Amino acid sequence: MTAASIIGTSRKGGRAAGRVLSHAALFGLCLFGLMLMAKGAIIPAKAWVAQILLHRAFGESLSQHHPVKPWFWADTAPIARISLPRLGVSDIVLSGGSGQAMAFGPTLLPMGRQSRVSIMAAHRDTHFAFMKQAKKGDAIDVQSIDGRTRRYRITGFQIVRWDRFAYPRDPARPLLALTTCYPFGATGHGPLRYVAWAEET
Repeated sequence: MTAASIIGTSRKGGRAAGRVLSHAALFGLCLFGLMLMAKGAIIPAKAWVAQILLHRAFGESLSQHHPVKPWFWADTAPIARISLPRLGVSDIVLSGGSGQAMAFGPTLLPMGRQSRVSIMAAHRDTHFAFMKQAKKGDAIDVQSIDGRTRRYRITGFQIVRWDRFAYPRDPARPLLALTTCYPFGATGHGPLRYVAWAEET
């Protein structure tokens, strides 16, 4: 075998190894991308499936007039349904206000029975994603498990740090605040909250 043929074989082998490495790198990048996409889809998928179970539990809660757990190990239960007719939004609201409950739907923060202010919180990329399209004057219907429906109208919006959020102690009319993280479309946690204020009509 001549020196030229040895060099040629060596070059072919190097090119083949390079192709294998580039294909492996491309495969690895595709796999990594799919893993990131799957991770990003988990929260919306979880929220969507949970709402199906929560709607069923809410129907049972309405008929029995007390909260019915959506699954036996749940540490929360449906207590209301919130609807925005203009936007075609309807979600089941959970008790407790915990971060775990917020993975499944909007939560009602505990304010005490005598409070004339109700505060609901949810994630900006799932159940309260509609808030970026909400407008002043939009109607919000809140149906509780006792069968009563209260109608509110949005009076304005506010962007505030989470630790600067305040509400009136004794408003003239019952108030509803819908709050979510801000800005919309961001992926990390931040200090800002977007608040829609609504008065009962």
